[in-house]
Amino acid sequence: MLFLFLITLLAGRLVYLQVWQSSRYTQLAQAQRLRPTAIDARRGSILDRNYKTLAVSAGAYAVYVLPHLTRDPVATAMKLAPYLAMSKAEIAQVLTDQKTNIWLTRKLPIETAKSIDALGLPGIRLLERPQRFYPQGTLAAQVLGIAGIDNQGLEGLEFYYNQYLQGTPGRLEKERDATQREIPGGIERLIPPTNGYDLILTIDSTIQYIAEREIESAVLNSNSDSGIILIVNPNTGEIYANAIYPTFDPNNYQSYPTENRRNVSVTDQYEPGSTFKIFTAASALDSGITTQERSFYSGRSWSVGGGAVRSWNGTGHGQISFLQAVENSDNITFAQLAVEMKPELFHPYLAKFGFGERMGIDYPGEGRGVLPKPGQIRHGELLQWANIGFGQGVAVTPLQLIMATAAVANGGALLRPYYVAEIRDERGKVIERTQPHTLAEPISQATSKEMLEILRSAVVNGSGGRAEIIGFHVAGKTGTAEVPEQGGYGDKRIASFVGFAPANDPAIVALVALHNPQTDVRFGGVLAAPVFQKVAEQTLEYLGIKRRKASTEQSIMTVVPNVRNFPLADARQSILQAGLQWSYENPGQIVIDQIPGPGSRVAPQTTINLYFYDEINPTIVTIPNLIGHSMRDASAILSEIGLRLRIIGSGMAHRQTPQPGTKVPVGSVIEVEFLR
Repeated sequence: MLFLFLITLLAGRLVYLQVWQSSRYTQLAQAQRLRPTAIDARRGSILDRNYKTLAVSAGAYAVYVLPHLTRDPVATAMKLAPYLAMSKAEIAQVLTDQKTNIWLTRKLPIETAKSIDALGLPGIRLLERPQRFYPQGTLAAQVLGIAGIDNQGLEGLEFYYNQYLQGTPGRLEKERDATQREIPGGIERLIPPTNGYDLILTIDSTIQYIAEREIESAVLNSNSDSGIILIVNPNTGEIYANAIYPTFDPNNYQSYPTENRRNVSVTDQYEPGSTFKIFTAASALDSGITTQERSFYSGRSWSVGGGAVRSWNGTGHGQISFLQAVENSDNITFAQLAVEMKPELFHPYLAKFGFGERMGIDYPGEGRGVLPKPGQIRHGELLQWANIGFGQGVAVTPLQLIMATAAVANGGALLRPYYVAEIRDERGKVIERTQPHTLAEPISQATSKEMLEILRSAVVNGSGGRAEIIGFHVAGKTGTAEVPEQGGYGDKRIASFVGFAPANDPAIVALVALHNPQTDVRFGGVLAAPVFQKVAEQTLEYLGIKRRKASTEQSIMTVVPNVRNFPLADARQSILQAGLQWSYENPGQIVIDQIPGPGSRVAPQTTINLYFYDEINPTIVTIPNLIGHSMRDASAILSEIGLRLRIIGSGMAHRQTPQPGTKVPVGSVIEVEFLR
């Protein structure tokens, strides 16, 4: 009876295990024998607005080793060494490790992988792992960012849109024994990966290339620490170009300084200086505090709030209208306007322009900037708001500045900027599409129209003359900002120009900023405005914007051209081409003022008196031989002896004018042709 009871018990147990628990133990057994191998999804591509590929996942393989299956580590290492960036000793050490599996390399070209596979080495396994590749090299590098070896975004758009780009990994499962050998005839199961989505950017590769070429040239010519150019569509918020120099190559980002990878247009902030006067002017006009004709007195300084605001030229401009204050970028007038508006009125306007808050751009690490709040400044609040009126005591990101300018240009709408226009799947179906979004309306359309006229006059008759483009009317504002250092202001400057064109119907807004230029004259109208002129002209032509035709009407009187901030040679040529004469008492390099003023109508052959920035009597130096040097080296060599570089082409120095050995004054421009 006992024996029958035990037999019945065991039989019941077997029935329970093999019938009721059958599926559970089958799954456990399969899980023990099925060893999954991860299959990376294809990371989505990044393309510009015209579908030119900027980032793509190219075919590549990874090599890993199962040490316990390796028969002869030394012989295996000798055969692998020619194909891997490892020594024989390093490979042999890995092959003798007791771990289950170890990666040897994760970025191997397909041809090399095939050669290793043909060796048939025991314990050596190959796995396809797509590698991120940036076919345009440095183009828009800071915007794109970088991706890691494990198919994950690390910086830039690669990081921000990682959930869309990465896709879902798959896996290949095969039955293996305890020593990792495949079981003949065993189960083999493939779960395919889901590939990532593609990004279609607002960036235009052609405009981006133009901007990158010009900012590199500008930084090297002025021996600046760095420079940026931003170009946006003022009617949508689309970013056409975001150029930063120095830059880096995302295909080999480890070889560049980390700071080169920062998209400073979005993340970093600075005191804008006189470009901020645009928004003080717009706020004062929109609130009814001033009109274009209102008169102001600009002296050498103005006492306010226990301190003083000083004129940038050291003498003031006398009795001037509001329009003339903008043209002459008069600090005292804008300080007075800020004080008249009071923080309670001025601050809300600036906040609606987007200052002091993030704009919500689709990019990681966006900066807020700094905009003081009324009543929260402990000492000298009135003086600080007076300073804010002309761009000191406030910090902005380049992105905030250009979008606020776009609001002035487009009729008064502050738009959210964006980099990605569409997200598509691998079949081309649109998953998401970005639409223009209005964040605020800081000024009325009437004020916007009036500001277009004022900023146009600032180019025609003011400090922005070198930004003017024949056939495309330009409007904008120069800026020369001091850089705060240890509680005060040091010697560093940021030369900038922000503007739009055509002035009557803006198609683009562009910002040019050069950080810490090392030149005798560091004003935005001298350094940044000509860069804007080059970039904007090429961009407008590329976009198919038609130039204005010159009027066929003839006039007895001649219009005086604006040559403020022009080098002497260029000013003289412009005056002579207008059929006028010129004269000066103490010649210099850069024109600071002229009489009669720009836009005046005078009789042909009238003499225009030119006045120059103060400068030291030039020292004579000998031009060195630059042939064979790179742009950066040539710029550094000339900078050391006080000369400036004018770049033609790209690559290595091929020809220079004047010739090596020529003696010229310090500050002279040396023209160098570069060829690849």
